[in-house]
Amino acid sequence: MSTRNEWPVPEPELPGGVDDALAAVARAASAAYGSARRAHTRAELAEKVADGADGTPTMRVDQIVEDAIADAATRQGVNLLSEEVGFVDNGSAVTLVVDPVDGSANAAAGVPLCCFAGTVAVDGRAIEALTVWLDTGRAWHAVAGQPTPYRTSGCTSLADATVNLLRPHRRNAEAWWRVADTAARVRILSTTVLECALVAEGSVDAFCDPGSDTHRIVDLATAMVTVPAAGGAMIDAKGRLLEVDPDLTRRWSGVAAATRELAEQLAATITGG
Repeated sequence: MSTRNEWPVPEPELPGGVDDALAAVARAASAAYGSARRAHTRAELAEKVADGADGTPTMRVDQIVEDAIADAATRQGVNLLSEEVGFVDNGSAVTLVVDPVDGSANAAAGVPLCCFAGTVAVDGRAIEALTVWLDTGRAWHAVAGQPTPYRTSGCTSLADATVNLLRPHRRNAEAWWRVADTAARVRILSTTVLECALVAEGSVDAFCDPGSDTHRIVDLATAMVTVPAAGGAMIDAKGRLLEVDPDLTRRWSGVAAATRELAEQLAATITGG
């Protein structure tokens, strides 16, 4: 039995109008991910090879894809804020906020649930976002203040909602179970970026980290553009401002929901308010 993920990685299906630099790094990420799967076993892809800028271990699959992204960003002449390397200053007013492989453990293991996430930020403001489901090439694109083809479900009640959850930790077990006990249905896909895109298109009603403070800005930046553009709300469960910040040690508990009402119900359930 093969210990590699043999199926091919398709080209991203990018819609028209995507920022040139954002499109370039997305294509670089997809190509590098495909090359990594062909060249390495699952165990090799999962190997911890460094410590990232956020202080957490870097898997080999992350490093391979991020190296390709960094090269593409340099060629495009834009700055980069990425999960592993941190902030790379290429002297531009534009910064790409990137999670090279969201769902790294899935990617290494051969579970086809992982994404590239890229956001264009100008003067610290997120203005355009692109999510690419790496195993399928499917993409979600949004520009702040402009209509999108996606619409949330419009759900307003947690009791009626399908909620995707970040996996539980001991530190937030009680809050996790409060959400799970109240929601109509729960799922865990282990890829924040994809789950927030599903909220934007109405496939699920909400996604949240129930108070474990796991999310970095690279996990949430695309949803900060895409979910509001689709009619939903993107907040921090504990009321902290979501902002593009090169300090990747900062953490949030992100809540993406179909409506502001549902987002606030989730936040209240998580905090026990």
